[in-house]
Amino acid sequence: MLYGLDSSKFANINEAVRDNQQLIDELRAFLLDKRYLIVIDDIWGEDTWEIIKCAFPMSDLGSRVITTTRITSVAQACCPSSGDIIHKMKALDTDDSKRLFYKRIFPQGSECPLELERVSREILKKCGGAPLAIITIASLLAGNDQQIKTKDRWDSILSSIGRGLAEGGTAKDMQRILSFSYYDLPSHLKTCLLYLTIFPEDYEINKDRLIWRWVAEGFIQGGEQEIRLFELGERYFSELVNRNLIQPIVFDVEGRAGACHVHDMVLDLICCLSSEENFITILDGTKQIKNNSDSMVHRLSFQNNMSGLTTHSLDATSMSKLRSITLFRTDVDLIQALSRFKFLRVLDLEGCNLSESSHQIDLRYVENLLHLRYLGLRNTRVSAFPMEIGKLQFLQTLDLRTVGSMEVPSSVVRLGHLMCLHVGGGTRLPAGIGNLVTLEELNTVTMDGTDAIEKEIGKLAELRVLELWWEGDDESACNSLLLSLSNLKKLRSLMIYCVEEARLDATWDSWVPSPHLHTFLFGNCTSTLPRWMNSSLFPVLSCLYIKVNRVRPEVDIQILGKLPALRSLDLATSRAQLTPVERFIIGDDAFPCLRECGFYNFQMWPCMFPQGSMPRLEYISFYARASRIAGGDLDVDMQHLPYLQKVDVALWYEENCLPAVQKAVDMLALAFDAHPNRPILRWQRTSLPKEVVEEEEPAAGMTVSDREGEAVVFQSQFYLLTSAEVGHQESKPSWRR
Repeated sequence: MLYGLDSSKFANINEAVRDNQQLIDELRAFLLDKRYLIVIDDIWGEDTWEIIKCAFPMSDLGSRVITTTRITSVAQACCPSSGDIIHKMKALDTDDSKRLFYKRIFPQGSECPLELERVSREILKKCGGAPLAIITIASLLAGNDQQIKTKDRWDSILSSIGRGLAEGGTAKDMQRILSFSYYDLPSHLKTCLLYLTIFPEDYEINKDRLIWRWVAEGFIQGGEQEIRLFELGERYFSELVNRNLIQPIVFDVEGRAGACHVHDMVLDLICCLSSEENFITILDGTKQIKNNSDSMVHRLSFQNNMSGLTTHSLDATSMSKLRSITLFRTDVDLIQALSRFKFLRVLDLEGCNLSESSHQIDLRYVENLLHLRYLGLRNTRVSAFPMEIGKLQFLQTLDLRTVGSMEVPSSVVRLGHLMCLHVGGGTRLPAGIGNLVTLEELNTVTMDGTDAIEKEIGKLAELRVLELWWEGDDESACNSLLLSLSNLKKLRSLMIYCVEEARLDATWDSWVPSPHLHTFLFGNCTSTLPRWMNSSLFPVLSCLYIKVNRVRPEVDIQILGKLPALRSLDLATSRAQLTPVERFIIGDDAFPCLRECGFYNFQMWPCMFPQGSMPRLEYISFYARASRIAGGDLDVDMQHLPYLQKVDVALWYEENCLPAVQKAVDMLALAFDAHPNRPILRWQRTSLPKEVVEEEEPAAGMTVSDREGEAVVFQSQFYLLTSAEVGHQESKPSWRR
């Protein structure tokens, strides 16, 4: 909680041992002069509340605390004052229960067949209006192929539920209902689900991290010839989501989850099952869940603060079957015998601060863990790494995204089974990286333009994901890089960001990117939109970020608007650009799939897009001159965007014209109030310099005929401002999310 309140002040809160009173004092001091609203979820005991409440200082600032619990006596303990209110959540009524149940099972728009109505009523009665129980049972009855399960299957589920929750059922009864979903899983998904008990309660589990760990543990076995292990893991993850056993979060524009939570009731169930099967052993600072014998421990998870276990030593000789160690910002002094766990497959220290002397782990011992498949050192502040990491011949995932720079040892090029390599920004790879022919993910690598690494990248034919910073300004090295990129036929996600000022437009225009790209970030490489940017070359491109020196709205927007699958677009200029557009021609079918877009550092307004274009747009960010809005020169109506939910506006203003900013904001607010969705408006003001420098070569007579086969000629004039003049600085590309 303290870290969430102030991440800089409490950056190392988990690295020092503190008792309850010290934590209470820290929180009280932080909240003392503040008005706050705090929600504390799922309190199980009155004694727990008696400790928690001590952290909240009494004041007359109007602060509030909301608690949730399943236990009436705990709720009463949380509300000792006459003004406190207990709100008892009601179960779903019959109609809402049916609506939730049927929506999950039957195809959209279809109704429950007559022969299933009676059994569905009986099932819902036993669910007792509990949404989790309803969704769990519905997930068992929902077919992946839109085929409705047989009535015999429905009757079988009904008879298995027992008395359910309608007759005063307890948490154990809920677990019984949830267990049906677990036992209905195929064996490989049962294993993957139980593995989630490694992560603490309410932990945000990154999908990619989870899948690569599944791969390292051997839970994902190759099936179809063309399906890679990671892609198969994505299917496993989606299946657990579809069965409502994990809760997806952090969605991209295609609706794909980047992480997940586990509902606490589901976590309780799988923790019990995991303990029974000696699958995972959890050690934390308040309780110790141990299997019957250390010799049966397969996977260790150190959770929360380990102050209560600092005297506990891990006996490597008695844990001969230990295959996995995971720490969550805990006291790493417990791992004194690291080098003796010779059969480890997974060592994940993500988030542990290994830079402080009291917390050091000598990573030289890692080179002796010859069976290691997964090594996670993200955010560990490690600055040095063992030179002999090349001994780890079975290593598949290596995450070196530590805080600060790190030199990657030259022996990394001998890791013949490596599939995923993450390094921090500014990290350079050693010569010979082309030997890692099994690599599927590589980010974020820095290339210095010396031609060597640029040539080797082309040997990594299995790459799906590549992120690179290019510091070169040499045309020959750029040609080598483009030749290598042309060899990467399996790329799905590509980021290229040029750090130098040089713009090699002619060289980059000669490149033809992979048509299989779904995500593409292309920053500061060319002065204008590259010639190969057209719909025929990017049939499946979903997410696009482009940053250039200047844009030509009349041409560029027309080209980008024809990308058939584009859902997210960021278009930015490296220098502020004022562009009075005389004519703007774009079809009413432009951007058919776009959900969110941002136009940064140049003027582009929603009113310039005709009715029918951007029909699915939910979010837009743009720049505009406040005086043009305030003077009525710019139409701020956005009702032609029917799905619009949120708008960010940067308002340029001239010196001594601050009133125009407020008038522009008022006019925008009125327009948004008139929109059926009442979108959220966020705005910021950005000052214009005193002098506007006209571009030397105004864009006149530009055509898109050579790209799209549709000639359109325009007359326009551009004005450019340096980023320093408007107080805008961007040192690295970043996605809006």
